[in-house]
Amino acid sequence: MIDVGYRVLFTRTSELVQKLQAARQSLQLPSALAKLDRFDLIILDDLSYARKDQAETSVLFELIAERYERKSLLITANQPFSGWNDVFPDPGMTVAAIDRLVHHSTIFELNVESYRRRKAGDKQNARRRQLHDDNPSNPFSGQLPDDGNVAQ
Repeated sequence: MIDVGYRVLFTRTSELVQKLQAARQSLQLPSALAKLDRFDLIILDDLSYARKDQAETSVLFELIAERYERKSLLITANQPFSGWNDVFPDPGMTVAAIDRLVHHSTIFELNVESYRRRKAGDKQNARRRQLHDDNPSNPFSGQLPDDGNVAQ
């Protein structure tokens, strides 16, 4: 989208919510929401990562409602919609937020291993191999039997 001239904001949800809360406290929330209108797309990363309190979800809901049918939102979450009652403490707000998000939307549900978890596992396995290979008390340190099979 950026290559064709659209303005995009990528941000962690928690960071944007904190900024919007500060704007609300200084009575500048309408102005802060208007400034976000310059972005054609806002990508909110890790929406369901942390549970939110009523004040946080209120500004998050206002952002969703403000952009509804006018501007685009892309949201990443590690929970299906059925788990969003943990994100929004008010069940009515949960339903209203999901309703606005799914109307006119395309939903991509990725049932795959987490990229971050896989990378962390790869690093851990590499460290284990290195420790194993560096251990001089291991008679097979750094070597495999000729047939390529590990001796049992």
